[in-house]
Amino acid sequence: MGDKRLYLIDATAFCYRAFYALGNLSTSFGQPTNAVYGFINMLNKILKERKPQYLAACFDVSRDTFRKKKFAEYKIQRPPMPEGLSGQIPLIKQALSAYGIAILEKEGFEADDIIATIAHRASARGLSVTVVSSDKDMLQLVDKEVTVFSPYQEAGTLYDEKKVLERFGVPASVIPDIIALMGDASDNIPNVPGIGEVSARELIQKFGSLDALLANRGQIKQNKIKEALESNLDTIRLNRELAVLDKNVNIDFDPDRLKIAQPDYRELFRLFKRLEFKKFLKGLPAQDNIEEIEVTHISDSRLRDLIAEDGEIILWGQALEEMIFCAGKKIFCLDKAGPNIKSILADAKIKKIGHDLKKTRVALAKVSPARASPTGDDIILQGMYFDTMIAAYLLNPSRPKYELADIALDYLDSPYAAGEIGKEKAISWVAQLKPILENQLREKNLLELFSSLEMPLAEVLSEMELCGIKINSAVLAELSRDIETRLVKLIADIYALAGCQFNINSPKQLREVLFEKLKLPVSKKSKTGPSTNEEVLRNLSGRHKLPALLLEYRQLTKLKNTYIDILPGLIDKHTGRIHTSFNQTATETGRLSSSNPNLQNIPIKTDIGSAIRRAIIAGGKNDYLLVSCDYSQVELRLLAHLAHDENLIAAFGEDKDIHKITASLIYGLEEKDITQQMRETAKRVNFGIVYGLTSFGLSRDLGISLEEAQNFIDAYFLRYPRVKEYIEREIRKAEQEGFVVTLLGRRRYIPEINNKNQGIRQFAQRQAVNTPIQGSASDLIKLAMIHIHQELKQKKLKSRMVMQIHDELVFEAPEGELGDLIKLAKEKMEHVLELAVPIKVDIKKGKNWLDMEPV
Repeated sequence: MGDKRLYLIDATAFCYRAFYALGNLSTSFGQPTNAVYGFINMLNKILKERKPQYLAACFDVSRDTFRKKKFAEYKIQRPPMPEGLSGQIPLIKQALSAYGIAILEKEGFEADDIIATIAHRASARGLSVTVVSSDKDMLQLVDKEVTVFSPYQEAGTLYDEKKVLERFGVPASVIPDIIALMGDASDNIPNVPGIGEVSARELIQKFGSLDALLANRGQIKQNKIKEALESNLDTIRLNRELAVLDKNVNIDFDPDRLKIAQPDYRELFRLFKRLEFKKFLKGLPAQDNIEEIEVTHISDSRLRDLIAEDGEIILWGQALEEMIFCAGKKIFCLDKAGPNIKSILADAKIKKIGHDLKKTRVALAKVSPARASPTGDDIILQGMYFDTMIAAYLLNPSRPKYELADIALDYLDSPYAAGEIGKEKAISWVAQLKPILENQLREKNLLELFSSLEMPLAEVLSEMELCGIKINSAVLAELSRDIETRLVKLIADIYALAGCQFNINSPKQLREVLFEKLKLPVSKKSKTGPSTNEEVLRNLSGRHKLPALLLEYRQLTKLKNTYIDILPGLIDKHTGRIHTSFNQTATETGRLSSSNPNLQNIPIKTDIGSAIRRAIIAGGKNDYLLVSCDYSQVELRLLAHLAHDENLIAAFGEDKDIHKITASLIYGLEEKDITQQMRETAKRVNFGIVYGLTSFGLSRDLGISLEEAQNFIDAYFLRYPRVKEYIEREIRKAEQEGFVVTLLGRRRYIPEINNKNQGIRQFAQRQAVNTPIQGSASDLIKLAMIHIHQELKQKKLKSRMVMQIHDELVFEAPEGELGDLIKLAKEKMEHVLELAVPIKVDIKKGKNWLDMEPV
């Protein structure tokens, strides 16, 4: 049974609290949702823990209330409701209506007065009331039938008569008397000079009420308080009038109308889906009328009757024996896998549709006997035609993940998509999603990018994953021992400088050493205290030797625990190689990432990072080598092309040192007079511009003043004016259209570009500038990978692409094929797209990834 008492929510107050507590929460299309999310979270907590039968949410309607007429300064210090919040109030009311919860509001009255009135009438009718609020004004309503519940601690705090007396030392009925004396800053009710909460409470405790206090004020011994009361009698009486809640608002009260109705789960599903509230979607109850999906069991011999030679087949599952299929709108599974299903999967003419087909292709190939020893029984998935995961990624690259259930929640109307997923439901979703996603790709001019780039790339990446990379475990073992020795000495040095032993990995103990024991200045704070992050330690390194050693300790332990000690354990016992996963849907710009292990983050500029690269070696026979093909300054070349800047185009066209050229332009010197330090500064500016460089960022990076940094940036734009025009053009486009595009039409939506918060808006502007450049670089190397892969297959070369790291491709090749591979890779990478400037590739070869010589 639910709680029969009436719950009254101070809704407007909770909307404000949620809005400010949750920060900048919004949907992928820019709709602020922090207030809605926080309010529903609070509401669900009450519904779950209290299980009320009667509940109403009470709202303010306007500020023109009777209190404003009595006291013009009432709440005058409060700014108008923020635009980001006012736009969420209708959504909160929609949610309440869908939950079956009554909404109470009345022009000219605050939610507090509506609550007071309803609570008074309900208790007079014998119905107990709990007011859900954290406002102390509400405590005046507490009596035998009325309690106030503040839900903000873990279990919340329930105020009954005893709890109010314990908290304030006076009965609930005289709470307005205390407010009359101490004032209320949140409502702009002035206090009596010299009287705070403690002295107000003591006075009311002594005299029993405000009326008694004022009538007997001559008995007060403290002259200052007596004089303050005498001088502010009108203010005190007005304060109490403002503090007392109105229990006689002319508003209808019918307990039956405040009973919680049956929730409209379909409407809640629609609302939560639109607001991207996955947590709340998953919390909706499953329905009983789930449509049964008929699955037919057929034999392998009948497959050719179902699937035309140039037809389509939808598949779901990673193991052949457990797969489920859909063809001609018929869902089926096999009694037993046989030669027909294997030939169908390997037939490139038959179009394969699925979700994360790369994963399926890798899983099928891994169980193939041919991977261990060639038997001719290989299961290689061919004809990968439409992947719903990749399609959804192109349509919205800002999603945190692309699981099938998440995509179904976005694009299918059925509320049952939030439930547990089974094979039958999964393949049904894929079948429904394919035409929807395909149409949207077409409408947004993304279908060509999808079909010609991303789908072919999935096959390339699967081959790279299956090939893997060879690791020299002995090199890593020796490196681990060396680091262990360095760490022992480093820890001893850290303890010596700190003057004590402590847990270096404990932020709390580290704070005590740095800021309490050594008295170093605090420059940044986190929720738990002074920050000890990398930036803070780097800034403190100029004041004390300890922070520099801590940075070195962190770097060594991170590399040891992330790569050096981990990589040997990732070697596949069947292949003797490490098989990383290349993630095609993980970044908003279109760049690839890798995981288990993350090859993208192995540092090159540190001695340990370099040593890790020495452990990545050429596999195959002794005559095999690694070949590295690295795009040279590709993002700056793309900037020159996109901005149409004559000076940048000329510099690249003449194959000049772009950083030296920039330095000569900024400093107004001949190239021969440019020092290495000047070139380094210009290099930082060149690359920084691509990432939305600010004077603050440049001053921090170079250790120069803000003014000097701004002068560098101004000088840069003076010499490269078209770059500045490009930046302004991309920002304007993002502001108007809500997205930016790469050279091949890849989109990135930037909803925060018009955000009222300057910091958020500026970050979005940097994204608008950088994405077309970084995303185009991504498109460039992806297209090159496809062309190289196809050429290697066509020429039946043994050389294989094994890694893609940022702007670099790494191949494993027999020495006899080096000439062919290098010529092929250079040709395809440098001419994959024709730009206004030449594309240049630096090529190296070697037995391992570190010790390489230029070709």
